[in-house]
Amino acid sequence: MTVLSRRKFIVRIGLLLVLLALGIASAAQSALVKRSQYLMGTLVFVTGVASDDAIAQQAVDAGIKEIRRLEELLSTWIPESELSRVNAAAGQYSVTVSVETMNLLEYSLTMDRVTGGSFNIAIGPAVDLWNVSEKGRVPTSQELKAVQPLIDLSQLQLNQQARTVSLGRAGMQVDVGGVGKGFAADLAAEVMKAAGATAGVVAISGDIKTFGRMPDGQKFLFGIQHPRKEQGTVLATIELENEAVSTAGDYQRYFELNGIRYHHILDPQTLHPARLAQSVTVIASQGVMADGLDTGIFVMGPEKGMALIERLPEVEGVIVDADGKVTMSSGLTGRLEIES
Repeated sequence: MTVLSRRKFIVRIGLLLVLLALGIASAAQSALVKRSQYLMGTLVFVTGVASDDAIAQQAVDAGIKEIRRLEELLSTWIPESELSRVNAAAGQYSVTVSVETMNLLEYSLTMDRVTGGSFNIAIGPAVDLWNVSEKGRVPTSQELKAVQPLIDLSQLQLNQQARTVSLGRAGMQVDVGGVGKGFAADLAAEVMKAAGATAGVVAISGDIKTFGRMPDGQKFLFGIQHPRKEQGTVLATIELENEAVSTAGDYQRYFELNGIRYHHILDPQTLHPARLAQSVTVIASQGVMADGLDTGIFVMGPEKGMALIERLPEVEGVIVDADGKVTMSSGLTGRLEIES
């Protein structure tokens, strides 16, 4: 099946387009089940391939159940979640958390170090000031200066042995929205495999994890959204197998004022929207890595970001800079097809 003929199966998922050749399942003597549900503040798509329909259904059910379980631990929109309790206790006392929450917080600190401070899960107080997800406003320099101490990740203390978390200053908050969806996609894929799925896709907004191949033996084909053309316009396509992909862009959540675009990806140093890129797509072996790196690299910019990608094993990337120039990592040569 050619790339062109597969495009008729386009399904919109967050920042990316997933192209799945669903019609070939029966011919290949495999069952393919696809389901969607609203979780983690977005529409989640889970696709499972197995030897028969019952196993595929069970695998998809298991994947969705796992995402829901993790949402109840990690979502700051759920008052009883572990992270909500950590935020409520900021500046007061430590909170005991699950293994999953501790692992994700540890990984978030690793992403902070790897990106030189460009990825910061404590940036929430500044994000709240910009209010990009709703009407949007430009905070004053005094307002941003007032919340700067709350962005200090050194005040996030993790005790792995006791499995406790504390925030050193009142008013601090941690939000794993920039890494949690990839983390959840990874764990959902693992429980799907345990339930008998031979292949599948877990797509949580623009964070997507794949394993195995489609029933006809082909890899999963994905399209990267063009950051400046109408929704659904594909910039480039790539096939994935046992890989994850995540895109960060300035075109999903933003407002414009006096001809200037203000978006939701803030530079932790300036607390203003990062200006060096339009979008960053990262392909990695794990969703949690792709998810954390795309945001950090977006802030770092094309030069430093691509240098980081080239240094990291099993990581590839596509960066669209502020002027619209597209660069890709060396490992994508022959894999990435530029469309427009």
